[in-house]
Amino acid sequence: QVQLVESGGGSVQEGGSLKLSCAASGYTPRLYCMAWFRQGRGNKREGVACINLPAGTTHYTESAKGRFTISHDNAKNMLYLQMNSLKPEDTAMYYCAAQRFCPMNWERADFGFWGQGTQVTVSS
Repeated sequence: QVQLVESGGGSVQEGGSLKLSCAASGYTPRLYCMAWFRQGRGNKREGVACINLPAGTTHYTESAKGRFTISHDNAKNMLYLQMNSLKPEDTAMYYCAAQRFCPMNWERADFGFWGQGTQVTVSS
């Protein structure tokens, strides 16, 4: 079984930064795709960023490009999301997800493993 635990959420002013972390534990050696999703109130869940492991190839949703950076620390088995220039529309619950491979439609995929989420609130 795989456990994913997010941390690092909080409340920031517009233009601020946050760094989300996701600790992966359990049977993780064949999880070659990790991602961040978010779901704002009244909105559908959407993919924010994903990373192919171990190559480190990354993909971002359009709204995250240039502002967010996904990264992975293999030694610590940690996934990160550095979020800069935050906007009120980034307010959402952010989830860490993992599965064996990254599909072409990763932004709308239902990944195999999910964390409980961490709340990000951006005020104007």
